[in-house]
Amino acid sequence: MAHYPHPIIAREGWPFLAGSVAVAAAVTWFGGWWSAPLWVVAVFILQFFRDPPREVPEGEGFVLAPADGRIVQVGNARDEYMGRDAVKISVFMNVFNVHSNRSPVEGTVENVWYFPGLFVNADLDKASTDNERNAVQLRMASGQDVTVVQVAGLIARRILCYVGRGDRLAPGQRYGFIRFGSRVDVYLPPGSTPKVAIGDRVSATSTVLALLPGR
Repeated sequence: MAHYPHPIIAREGWPFLAGSVAVAAAVTWFGGWWSAPLWVVAVFILQFFRDPPREVPEGEGFVLAPADGRIVQVGNARDEYMGRDAVKISVFMNVFNVHSNRSPVEGTVENVWYFPGLFVNADLDKASTDNERNAVQLRMASGQDVTVVQVAGLIARRILCYVGRGDRLAPGQRYGFIRFGSRVDVYLPPGSTPKVAIGDRVSATSTVLALLPGR
């Protein structure tokens, strides 16, 4: 899978942006200032689908943030996808965050699981098990596995994942997108050391979430 070229605006947003601008421009032409709310909507869509490039921190055993947002869970948990105990870190994205999802580690995609589900508030813990979600298992050269899960939210109705089994991802490489508010869970091997706490604000790729065992 090729690296995403980061055109500033995510490719998923172009149809929405083009449509909103076209409607706003048409109403401006015929109705003048009545179009103001439509231009506000167009600006909102523009900021929602922004997709800026990010610097990748250099270091052994780094687990990078897969999304922009706020940390809502850090601690031991059960990784239901891998059937193992794990360290879980969850990032909640509101509608004002960048929603491009990035790989937290370098690794090969071993499995991809999709589960239909509900659309409760992604800020709640039960969203991890009740909501629509897409999980990706990444196996690193060390043999360690990281599971990263895209979780739909109250408003989010579309999870986009662009990788399949056998694809290789670099740290911070773009692999998916969730439209309009959501959450990303990361399940790490036992013994991983979290470097963030609940309430912290993180940036995709540039924030180190944790250190893997032995690092």
